[in-house]
Amino acid sequence: MYTHSTKIRVRYSETDQMGYVYYGNYATYYEVGRVEMLRSLGMSYATMERDGVMLPVLELNCKFIKPALYDQEITIVTSVSELPGVRIRFEYELFNEAGDLVNTGNATLVFIDRNKNKPCPAPVEFMEKLRKYFN
Repeated sequence: MYTHSTKIRVRYSETDQMGYVYYGNYATYYEVGRVEMLRSLGMSYATMERDGVMLPVLELNCKFIKPALYDQEITIVTSVSELPGVRIRFEYELFNEAGDLVNTGNATLVFIDRNKNKPCPAPVEFMEKLRKYFN
């Protein structure tokens, strides 16, 4: 299993009239977690795209436990618990400053060969970097 944490601060524009993070923004927070996780492995979406691999979202699930509020620092914990093949599943846990779990979710993405517009295996370089966390 590979796990990575990153922090964000809730901006005013991300909240609704009640001061809670608007539900649609959690997908963006998940993306931040994914991007930073890839970066921690020495990878990036931009590099994969330049190499001809796209990663569209196939499925997204989200569970709201407590509201996240304006100006709170949120910790996004992103995990990959299974080695990917054609698909990769990211799991998310979001915590507020007090360490309270506020949200959980997961997203399944598919590796797509940009030229063929068809599913393809995860890039070799990505698998090499990720494999060492799985035994």
